[in-house]
Amino acid sequence: MSDHQHLEDFFGLKPESEDPDKNQKKKEPLREAIKKNGPSVIGHVWLLPKVLSLRERYLIGILALVIIASVIALPFTIYYHLTTAIPANGGSFAEGLVGQPRYINPLLSQTNDADRDISGLIYSGLLKYNAGGQLIPDLAKSYELSPDGLNYTIYLKSDAVWSDGQPVTTDDVIYTIQTIQNIDYGSSLRVNWQGVEVQKVNNATLIFKLKNRYAQFLNNLTVGILPAHIWSKLQPVNFTSSEYNLKPIGSGPYVFKKLQKDANGRIMSYELAANNNYYDGRPHIDGIVFKFYNNEDQMLSAHNNNDIQNLAYVSPQNLKKMRFTGRLNVREIKLPRYFGVFFNQSQSAVLADKNVRMALNYATDKQTIIDTLLVGKGAAIYSPLIENVIETSQDIARYSYNIEQAVQILAAGGWTSGENGILKKGKQTLSIRLTAPTFSELASAANILKKQWSGLGISVTLDILPPAQLQQAIKERRYEALLFGEILNPDPDPFSLWHSSQINDPGLNLALYQNKSADSILESARQLANPAERLAKYSDFQNVVIADAPAVFLYNPLYLYPQSKSIKGFESEVISTPADRFSDIENWYIETSRTFDK
Repeated sequence: MSDHQHLEDFFGLKPESEDPDKNQKKKEPLREAIKKNGPSVIGHVWLLPKVLSLRERYLIGILALVIIASVIALPFTIYYHLTTAIPANGGSFAEGLVGQPRYINPLLSQTNDADRDISGLIYSGLLKYNAGGQLIPDLAKSYELSPDGLNYTIYLKSDAVWSDGQPVTTDDVIYTIQTIQNIDYGSSLRVNWQGVEVQKVNNATLIFKLKNRYAQFLNNLTVGILPAHIWSKLQPVNFTSSEYNLKPIGSGPYVFKKLQKDANGRIMSYELAANNNYYDGRPHIDGIVFKFYNNEDQMLSAHNNNDIQNLAYVSPQNLKKMRFTGRLNVREIKLPRYFGVFFNQSQSAVLADKNVRMALNYATDKQTIIDTLLVGKGAAIYSPLIENVIETSQDIARYSYNIEQAVQILAAGGWTSGENGILKKGKQTLSIRLTAPTFSELASAANILKKQWSGLGISVTLDILPPAQLQQAIKERRYEALLFGEILNPDPDPFSLWHSSQINDPGLNLALYQNKSADSILESARQLANPAERLAKYSDFQNVVIADAPAVFLYNPLYLYPQSKSIKGFESEVISTPADRFSDIENWYIETSRTFDK
């Protein structure tokens, strides 16, 4: 059939006869046919493509689809223009940690990052640090300071409850502080609470009474509070072995859900759920699963296999090993944490020689360590306070890298070259055992230090220990030179790290440093309310320590926290401990809903 015949059929112009001759009759003009058969013609419009070219049919089809899509999308477009996305409840994430949780207990967690991370999510303090590093109320509703600076009155929030439903009261606060103060419990926090009396006014009000002014006392109020109705039943001898150290009852934004162990009893994962009764509002994210690894390489492998979304920390040199970087925000956070080598002179006659300690300082090329390991994401430090994070005096002595100076100091101290180029003095060989954790950044730093110091004629033996063994060595002070990190508060009080009263466990004076002048300065500085006066005192303290060279102060790294881009609401720029990256977790969210604009 011809196109002409199709057209006739379409408009109802049937031939009067099947006879070909009759079909030669003049047909009605198309316009007349449409007038005559209007409804019939319109009813057949859908057959129009039969007379269009392929290109014309294609263009009309595209146009039709665009029109249909626009009609469908229009209400959604209007909806999105009139509404705003807001955080909604839902979602979860898995985060990797190096190490093992042992004491998820704020009184025992000070030397283990895994413990501190989880403890900070389960327990609450009276105060906490916000995303900007400032102290704000947490369990406390408000507080008052007496004019003489000796009495702090604390008012608790009325809606705070434990995860077992019991209310949080001043009895819990009093029990926690008195437990810290009791030497039988072995808390490293004890030094910060000596001479502090806590007095109950009622179930929601208490007073801390100090014998002496303590300018940074409010920092102490960030310690997590324990539930007295659980822990007061335990004797000190059972405190560290209680099951509540791994299955805690807390008042924080998250609650313990479950843990999983392998056949050897090692904890593989630890799961938390959002606290529906949290006094500051239920967190948006439903759950968190922490997974534990022996070292950073294993944690990176788990990330690359998509087993975890977040990493608690990644060393700068390991960033290039990570897959899925397009899915991550690598948060660069300031942290008042520094790494150094602390000399235990009681374990090494060599390190008891001040000339050796000074020479090691001059022989340490800190910038090489920073460039090699931190890829520039850190800064060299020269004292027990951190210049680029904490306000400190610039008028301090410092050991700049000077290998010639190091050689001269050793020579003046009577050290001469012996067999194999190793220095000796009489029958004594200049040898040092350097202890460091398996944590890849510090293990690599230990190897760099060994190379640098060996070039000076020093025999260096490395002792790289896994976390549990390292913690035991620190507890027993069983090391000669220890490569480790220490953490200060944004408003620092280095008393617990450098006062001679803290040389034994649970004290944190890792260099076992003893100097009466330094002790006196630290004791008086913490009583000064005026920041400028404290700064002057700490300048004197820095110079005393630098002159004694009890350590090699190395660097202050940025804290690198790889976090899934699916997580929104993270705002922390300065944190006081790695665990404080979760300080505003109640504001994090994964899911969203929409609300109409006002």
